[in-house]
Amino acid sequence: MDSRRPAFTIAADGSYAAWLALSRATGGWFPERWTLDGPEPYAVPLPGTQPEEPDSEVLPLTDGRVLIRRRVAERYALSLLYPTGPGTGELPLGAIECPYLSLLPPAPDGLSAYALVHGERTTTLWRVYGSPAGPELLARVPGRCSGGAWLDRPGRLLALDRELDGLTKAVVVDLGRGGETTPLLQIAEKSNDRLVLADPDSGLLLVRSDAPGEERLGWGVLGSARPVRFPECLRQPGAAVTPFAVQPGQTLTPEVCSVAFRVDRESGTSVGVWRPAERQLRQFPGPLGWVAGAGLWTAGGELRLPYATPHVPCGLARLRLPDPEEGEPGGPLGEMTENGGPSAPRPVPLQQAPLRQAPQPHTRVR
Repeated sequence: MDSRRPAFTIAADGSYAAWLALSRATGGWFPERWTLDGPEPYAVPLPGTQPEEPDSEVLPLTDGRVLIRRRVAERYALSLLYPTGPGTGELPLGAIECPYLSLLPPAPDGLSAYALVHGERTTTLWRVYGSPAGPELLARVPGRCSGGAWLDRPGRLLALDRELDGLTKAVVVDLGRGGETTPLLQIAEKSNDRLVLADPDSGLLLVRSDAPGEERLGWGVLGSARPVRFPECLRQPGAAVTPFAVQPGQTLTPEVCSVAFRVDRESGTSVGVWRPAERQLRQFPGPLGWVAGAGLWTAGGELRLPYATPHVPCGLARLRLPDPEEGEPGGPLGEMTENGGPSAPRPVPLQQAPLRQAPQPHTRVR
């Protein structure tokens, strides 16, 4: 049984991942960074001077550093962590005093980080890393926002699920226009329409809406005039079906994009694979110790699933699917292989020190 937290975040380019791991020796939480783009995955622990609180959040950057968000009294402190030979280096970025702050998914450039500050009637969007002067307020959005998905590679368009006047609708925040907010999903006037997943290359959108009379998963294409479709195969009675990864690099071909789903039943959790052009959700068992709901696709169509067991603390299962033009409907999914082993010795880091001077750790940003 995996005793670590299930929250597992993968960097924008799939090179690194990070989560909070539970020390079997001390019972305390510590950040751990995984390297995913080498011949074999390996983990590097990034412990601080004291154990982390279990509600801390971590986000990997594509340069190998890990941003951590910690609650300290009535504020949220932000720092960058990086390996320094036998220890962990830490670069304080500042702090934001607020009731609650949550990190958004990794930005497409891989070297910026964003967060939402949740108020009673307004949500504020912050760039918490990537601005010269520390945390920067970018936009105020009326209502309570959650979720978060990037709609383009430059990282200008951010989709959020906004609860306002008793309804939840997905909206777009345009960072290039000072945070201008416009509707994204309006499936029905009184429906709750949430964006679950988006692929910037193909424009494929996975949505969850109660417009069909019950909450259903559907798909559409960004900018298309065609309505959202709700495939019957994604309606699985007795199961919670949640998409977590879309195949990148499929420019202008959303119908053949592979989508990976987490399928939760009382009997256990499995992996589902679907393409919009197909009429079936193929399901198969995940690897032993799978970090359920975490994984990534390569542009070539390989699904990679992180897993951890007592014998393999850092593993990556790989599943290559047949080409949609070659594979037969209902045919085999393909062979899954597992690639992992004991954590490798800590490598000598390419970056031993911060690249720039940071603001003081207790900067009070209002």
